Amino acid sequence: MEYTGDEIAVVGLAGRFPGAADVPELWRALRDGVDAVHDHTDDELRALGLRPELIADPALVRGHGRLDGVADFDARFFGVPDDEAAAMDPQQRLFLEQSWVALQDAGVDPARDERAVGVFAGASPNRYFLFRLLEQDPAADWEARLATRWSPDYLPTQVAYRLGLTGPAVAVQTACSSSLVAVCTAAQSLLDFRCDLALAGGVSVTEPRFRHTEGGLVSPDGRCRAFDAAGQGSGFGNGVAVFVLARLEDALEHGDRVHAVLRGWAVNNDGADRAGFAAPGLAGQAGVVTEALAGARIDPASIGMVEAHGSGTPVGDALEVAALTRAYRAAGDTRTEACALGSVKANLGNLDAAAGAAGLVKAVLAVRAGVVPATPHHQEPNPDLNLPATPFFVPVKTVDWPSDARPRRAGVSSFGLGGTNAHVIVEEAPAPAPRPPATGPFLLAVSARTPDALRDLADRLADHLDTDDHDADGPPRLDDVARTLATGRAAEPHRAIVPCTDHATAVAGLRRVAAGDPPPVDGPAAAWVGGADVDLFVDPAGARVVPLPHHPLRPVRHWIEVGS
Repeated sequence: MEYTGDEIAVVGLAGRFPGAADVPELWRALRDGVDAVHDHTDDELRALGLRPELIADPALVRGHGRLDGVADFDARFFGVPDDEAAAMDPQQRLFLEQSWVALQDAGVDPARDERAVGVFAGASPNRYFLFRLLEQDPAADWEARLATRWSPDYLPTQVAYRLGLTGPAVAVQTACSSSLVAVCTAAQSLLDFRCDLALAGGVSVTEPRFRHTEGGLVSPDGRCRAFDAAGQGSGFGNGVAVFVLARLEDALEHGDRVHAVLRGWAVNNDGADRAGFAAPGLAGQAGVVTEALAGARIDPASIGMVEAHGSGTPVGDALEVAALTRAYRAAGDTRTEACALGSVKANLGNLDAAAGAAGLVKAVLAVRAGVVPATPHHQEPNPDLNLPATPFFVPVKTVDWPSDARPRRAGVSSFGLGGTNAHVIVEEAPAPAPRPPATGPFLLAVSARTPDALRDLADRLADHLDTDDHDADGPPRLDDVARTLATGRAAEPHRAIVPCTDHATAVAGLRRVAAGDPPPVDGPAAAWVGGADVDLFVDPAGARVVPLPHHPLRPVRHWIEVGS
């Protein structure tokens, strides 16, 4: 693969989604075509504080992409006082938590990493304030609270403050396209050398308070039948997705794990060339795809999947396919029904400000694994799409990426109400350069904030090394594991060192730590276990950063109950 120097690497990712507590669970759900939308019962709706007349309304959409544990937060771990955590917008708590998880996935310890880290993020309106805090005490000085803390403006700065990040911290608010616009903004900031790493993504927490209206955005049952003749919109849902981005050249030099590459991106607005403020624009959507393709400098016929905005409305879907077709044909793509067209909304619902980032997660995982996930609920194409005359088809079952389509590439679209459009071109990561076998012995440094957390983390690391559930590269090399633990994790007070020569001795040693009987060590390793600031990474022979289990979190409920 040839690069221009303008490519951006995805070196870390994290998220929580309806029916999926993390990114690996999401990928399994996408491969299996899972419908993760939950149908709320009357009791569940009452517990959320919905009025009896709304619950009885036949137009109420009960289907919603529910996020488990949305009320829970490990406030102590992130240094947030309990009373502040209870008042904090759960969107800020979720995004803070998953930003930290994403940095862990990237092997970045902000306290020791000298690279400047920026934060670019978007969030939905603070409904927790509207439906919890305001009703609890209408007379409180909420204006001061919102003006200084809990509005979406402060989402990235909360993360920068809590994690000690000094790059640009920029809120991006463009409705449903917020998180993908944040990714584009972060990528450009990296190319402009405004930061060296960037957190980018979005979060949304809503409740099932939406009503279906004929011709509206919300379907009667909360399901999104993207590109289907039966499409009537989509339901909303909760979720958060965060990426760690770096310049590709820097990431390769640093030895980072590259999940995928962003080859091109673009952001524009439909302007006035549309039926109304809330209506999509054909020219604007075609233009943003055209600009992203031009920036990527690739043949559009090399793209095997488009993760579309896919709102499930008859007009919106037809216009989006027409815009994609215009852009691809103008760029020289003569294929018919050759490029898969999907929408993660069919699995999760519309995650609003997090929708674009959720689609990008799907695309990154698809090009990495070489698998095109099925689009649920698709039975009969909307005839207005005229798919046989386009480069696109909707996959009804999960299939392997064509073996001759290399490098694997995907496009990702997200369009916000009001007309701000974003499109990103994703490409599989370059193959790692060959390395000689790792030779030990190795020192695996494990630390945590409490003895229980240390035992838990050691057990999870042992499981990670002892499982067959790895990607095509197999289990991580121990030199990579040693480097990641030594340089990409904070040195917490409770520590242990596991000397090992192979995976079997590593797993056995970690099990001893989990059982409270860590292996004995001496020299610098013993000094580190005793609390000294010792550099344990002594292998300069090309060890790399790899994703590993992160420090356990202990979330507890921080929530203003209805009527409390």
